[in-house]
Amino acid sequence: MNEPFALSLEGLVVRHGDACARCTRNPDSFQRNRCPDCGSIWAARDISLRVREGEILGIVGESGSGKSTLMRALYLDTETVSGSYYLKSYRGGEEDVFKVNPRKRKHIRDHLLGMVYQNPHSGLRMPYSSSANVAEKLIAAGNRSVASMMGRTNSLLTHIEIPINRVKEPPRNFSGGMQQRVQIAKAVANNPPILLLDEVSTGLDLSVQARVLDLIKRVQREFGVTMIIVSHDLAVVRLLADRTVVMLDGRIVEQGVTDQIMEDPQHVYTQTLVNSLL
Repeated sequence: MNEPFALSLEGLVVRHGDACARCTRNPDSFQRNRCPDCGSIWAARDISLRVREGEILGIVGESGSGKSTLMRALYLDTETVSGSYYLKSYRGGEEDVFKVNPRKRKHIRDHLLGMVYQNPHSGLRMPYSSSANVAEKLIAAGNRSVASMMGRTNSLLTHIEIPINRVKEPPRNFSGGMQQRVQIAKAVANNPPILLLDEVSTGLDLSVQARVLDLIKRVQREFGVTMIIVSHDLAVVRLLADRTVVMLDGRIVEQGVTDQIMEDPQHVYTQTLVNSLL
């Protein structure tokens, strides 16, 4: 992998269902991403992308476009049919992390990647305290010092504006915006070089959404983390992302500098998305 890139993905394919002869031979022969013969869904079709260190990459597209499938693949949380995946932070980007054994996969997830889900219930243990949720990530990475974990946990939760008198409360007591902030604290607990955020502002009130997006920008600036942000909302991506990837039916149909994508979209689908924002 070239030196400037924190992440490199080549030829990712993810399929749900047993493929038939037709779709195995030519998955591009049908209009959308579902095979009309066997019903297999090609959730990701030959996706390749590179992300530079410290960059924020935005991924946009309608529901079912493959955005979340791509994020799960990057987080090593879904089976892939083919493709290769390299992280500069893992052996200098010389080993395909799709091919590592389960123990190494766990190490990568615990140390090198952070994930923030659209639904906080997917990323947090709701009955446990907020501090316990963050500590869980620290324990997964091998931290066994109670004092160290308490200090790190309280520091992170305070940093993301969770009042110190509420760190012992479970996230189920919190608003959606506060739950997302706890997720972010948990995701960055081990200082991962790459943070993945999947629709983190969806469903939040506009004022709450603005605070969450401000927090994301602050985290990126202060921690220097590389980010990939998925959203169906171009306004969110325009605010945060340096570059943008547009997905449709499991494929990338356009990518480039965010301002260029917004000002001069080339693909008809991107044009429709941008026009809907105006």
